Parts: sequence; structure tokens; C-alpha cells
Amino acid sequence: MKQSESLFLDIRGLRYHVRRWPDEGAPKIFLLHGWMDVSASFQFLADCLRGEWDLYAPDWRGYGLTQWGSSDSYWFPDYIADLEKLLDHFGLSSVNLVGHSLGGNVASMYAGIRPQRVAKLVNLEGFGMAPTASDQAPRRYARWLDELAEPPRLRPYRDFADLAERLRKNNPRLTLERAQFLARHWGRDAGKEGVLLRGDPAHKIVNPVLYRYEEVRACWQQVSAPVLWVDAAESDTLKRIGLGESQHAERRAAFPNLRYTTVENAGHMLHHDQPEAVARLIENFLAG
Repeated sequence: MKQSESLFLDIRGLRYHVRRWPDEGAPKIFLLHGWMDVSASFQFLADCLRGEWDLYAPDWRGYGLTQWGSSDSYWFPDYIADLEKLLDHFGLSSVNLVGHSLGGNVASMYAGIRPQRVAKLVNLEGFGMAPTASDQAPRRYARWLDELAEPPRLRPYRDFADLAERLRKNNPRLTLERAQFLARHWGRDAGKEGVLLRGDPAHKIVNPVLYRYEEVRACWQQVSAPVLWVDAAESDTLKRIGLGESQHAERRAAFPNLRYTTVENAGHMLHHDQPEAVARLIENFLAG
């Protein structure tokens, strides 16, 4: 495995953790992880990249080794603002972004909000969410208040081996070695409680702010960077969020300069299932 180092930064009042696989002077790539995930998830992808790249992967607020947020809810705009401050910290006026799932959604919006700061964008299974209607707001706010009254808890695991077993149950393509590696980064020793995921349980509270697809699409339409949109052939994510093929195609069409491809024999966590194939796609795209 390529060795990474941990950087701890003050970002918008939080102690932020950024994992870096350093290569001084090489082109930089920012790797943005998904919901309930951590930066170490990109280790297998980092190992499979053949070229010289200086890789940075932050743990989003409330995940991994980054400090939890100061409130009892997490807001999508905060991820966008955190990304901007991270790029500012490293003095990057233009950068290659690779985002998975939540990270892909953040990267795709940011690339339209700050088009001059994104050189190229790779979106791994970052479809957005199901569109909403304004009449859903009363029920959504009520649900949010109910969940605040009874905060969620994270499931405990007996030990890291138990967590690794659960990861393999959720994703049969995951090798035992990779599952054991991920368990040590996704989980933390909580003493008598066992092993808990390294994430704030508040991430499981529903967001009271409805997903406004029209606003998101307006951001996508302003992206000037070339985009590589990568789906996994055996992912069930589109079905889970309730999007059909026509909606999927419409979302891809919002980007002015997009290349679309699919990775075979891979589920939603395609960078775990087929890191070699994903690495080749990314490097060919960034070098093209």
C-alpha cells in the first residue's frame, strides 16, 4: 500500500483531517468521499494509480478524524464551503476533483459555482437526489423535529473483525484483506461499547431543507470543466433514490462537456470493487 500522511487543519472553526498521498510537484487530485464513509476508502484507488499524482482526501465534517459539527444537523452548503476553504488553504486556483456519491454531488455543484477553480471533474455515482415538491416541506420539517427529539445512535460491533464481516456482507466483492483495512479506518474502539463507526450519528437525521433539483441543475449547467461521469453496472443506487433512466440521462445532459462510462462487475462502492478499472479511467481522462 502507498503510505499516506495525516494533515490537521483549522477549517471554518473545525479541526479538519486531510489524508495525503504525497508526491511533491506532481499534479494534484482532491478525492471526496461519500456519506458515512472516510478518506481512507480511496487507499485502493491510490494504490492503483500508475502516474505521479499528489493526492488529497479530506474527511468531511463529522466523519473519520475530522471534528464533528457544532450543531445537531449537517447542511449540504457546509460541504461546499469546506471544500472552498480547503482549496484556499493549499493555494489551489485550479484543481482536479474526484468525488464519490455525496462527494460527487459536492464536486459537481462546486464545479458550477466556482467553474474557474475546477480543471477536470470525475463524478463516481453522484446522481443527486430525488426531486422534491414544496408541499413536502411541512412533513419534512415535522420529521426533522421528531428525529431531533430522539437522536439516532450508531450500531455497535463486537470488534473490528465483526465490522469487517459486516462490510463483506454488505459488499460480497470486498476481499477479506480490504475489509479488514476499511474496518480499522471506518471504526473506532469505543471501549465497553465495542467498535463504533467514525461518524457523527447526527448524519442520519433527515435534512429539513428539501432537495431543489432545479437549483442543482442550474449549477451543473455552469460547469466549464470536462466531466467524466462513471456509474457502476451493478449499483442499485438509482433505484433506491427513485430515479428512472430518462431522469438519469437528463441529469447527465445538464453538463456541457461530459463523457459517460460504466464499470462492470461493480456496485455503488466501485472504487472498492474495481479500483484498477476506476484508476485507469481517471488517469486516461485527466491525461487526455
